[in-house]
Amino acid sequence: MMCARFMPLASSRRIGLFALIAAAPMLLSGCKEENKYAAPPPAKVTVAKPTQAPVTLYAEFTGNTAPVASVDLEARVQGFIESINYLDGEAVRKDRVLFKIEQAQYQAQVDLQQAQLDGAKAKQVNAQREADRQSILGQKDVASQRNVDDALTNLAAANAQVAAAEASLALAKTSLGYTTVTAPFDGVVTRRLVNVGTLVGSAGATKLATILQVDPLYVYFNITEQQQINLRDALARRGKTLKDMREERLEMPIQVALSSDTTFPYAGKVDYIAPQVDPSTGTLQLRGSLPNKDVALVPGLFVRVRVAVGKLDDALLINDTAVMSNQTGSYVMVVGAGDVVEQRQVTLGPQEGQLRVVTNGLKADDRVVIGAIQRAIAGNTVAPVAGTMAAAPTAPTPAPAALSPGAQSGTAKP
Repeated sequence: MMCARFMPLASSRRIGLFALIAAAPMLLSGCKEENKYAAPPPAKVTVAKPTQAPVTLYAEFTGNTAPVASVDLEARVQGFIESINYLDGEAVRKDRVLFKIEQAQYQAQVDLQQAQLDGAKAKQVNAQREADRQSILGQKDVASQRNVDDALTNLAAANAQVAAAEASLALAKTSLGYTTVTAPFDGVVTRRLVNVGTLVGSAGATKLATILQVDPLYVYFNITEQQQINLRDALARRGKTLKDMREERLEMPIQVALSSDTTFPYAGKVDYIAPQVDPSTGTLQLRGSLPNKDVALVPGLFVRVRVAVGKLDDALLINDTAVMSNQTGSYVMVVGAGDVVEQRQVTLGPQEGQLRVVTNGLKADDRVVIGAIQRAIAGNTVAPVAGTMAAAPTAPTPAPAALSPGAQSGTAKP
């Protein structure tokens, strides 16, 4: 039988202490290693060169729509309204019957005047026969000249009576016609101002409703004196003047949009230029006319109007999201030589879809930061990654631009 030996507790503690002392040199040697700083790699940013495409420049204005014609429908004769033959706000055709006023008394007046005309004509026929008879007898010296003159006088009076009866009949028919109120042109009729059974015309003409011609539709807008000068210069480059535009009816296309529209869906042309500047506002009024077949636009709207003022054949376009601004204006981040970031101040033009025209501050071969812009810090070196600008519209979609001397630069073609 084997006997187990137990090591005293004090001895085990001494062994652990000796082991710790023996390992101390190794631990101290490890602490003497130096930490070296490793610089982070350059930040990656996405860059792309500006897109080049033709862009049409537009001047944009605020205008308001107005009907081509607006006519108050009035009752010109006295009577009770018998019927109303349209719905409030309905589009109607020319000559559509809208209101009817009681016709009985006016029809009776027509019948009376017709009867009087028939009687006058009968007397005229008899007077003509008598005049012819007396003329023949007078030629044969059977009738005296006095009888001939009396017969001719009676004939003239009969003719006058017929003419008077005809005039009275025409007046009676006119009054009868006024009992039917019709549309003078194609248009939209406002709500009725009277009801069936209302007495109208008792104290003069009574307004029944209003009809508006809204196809085509007018759009009025004003341009400043400087913009008029720019327009004159643009026409001069075409060998034309404002007088030519007025008298020769030169077409100046316009496009119209509501305030909520992102595009300009309505197209028309300028058909009127005021002959003088309004001295109270210093502006010149223009009027455009545009088709409005579906009555998508109504009179009284505030709309945006734009007029073509020039064209850039090779405009530089960049993503609109790459443009930032500060107190000095708009700028973009550009990666230059040595992949160093530069903050570049730019002058902006119109927007084309997702792209923005840059009229000054960029060159065609500049590398513009379009992705990870927050990593592009001016003066820092970056690792540029090639990207592409957003796609330009498939068809050149003109965008608004301020009508100013800058918009008529040497690169713009009116």
